[in-house]
Amino acid sequence: MDRVKLNILGLAKVKWTEAGSIKLGSKTLIYSGGHTNERGVGILFDVTAKSLESWCPILDRVVVAKLVAKPLKLGIIQMYGLTSNVEKAKGYLKSHDIIKVMGDFNAKVGDERVEDVVGPSGIGTINERGNRLIEWRHMNDFTITNTWYQNHPRRQWTWKSPGDRSRN
Repeated sequence: MDRVKLNILGLAKVKWTEAGSIKLGSKTLIYSGGHTNERGVGILFDVTAKSLESWCPILDRVVVAKLVAKPLKLGIIQMYGLTSNVEKAKGYLKSHDIIKVMGDFNAKVGDERVEDVVGPSGIGTINERGNRLIEWRHMNDFTITNTWYQNHPRRQWTWKSPGDRSRN
């Protein structure tokens, strides 16, 4: 986090049980997990944690944090996969709060611009999860922001198969 100058980092597949918060040096981690060491999400804060007003675990795939900011409060929803529990998470926040949804959706939205939903800097061919993410976005009035920023091609995928045959 320090090297790349991140203040807040969303984590998926934390694989910790239950929910809680923990200090890790100068960082604070809030997390939500299930009864088994599967799934789980978390949000890691640097000193920004001082602005953390409250947080709420929503099952093992969603955690919500509310930060005091000006002029409006900031709500962060960290998700693992698309889930209908986002409505419950949004209910924890006020409608005039700025809401940021982060997570691992395992979705490819393609490289073609779609209205104000998908920007021109996506990668690959849209997949079924990408279609579901776009549909979910329409229902929840969000924008898929990482497709609006041009990155070097090697920064647009998170893993590659042995032999560099495919990237995702």
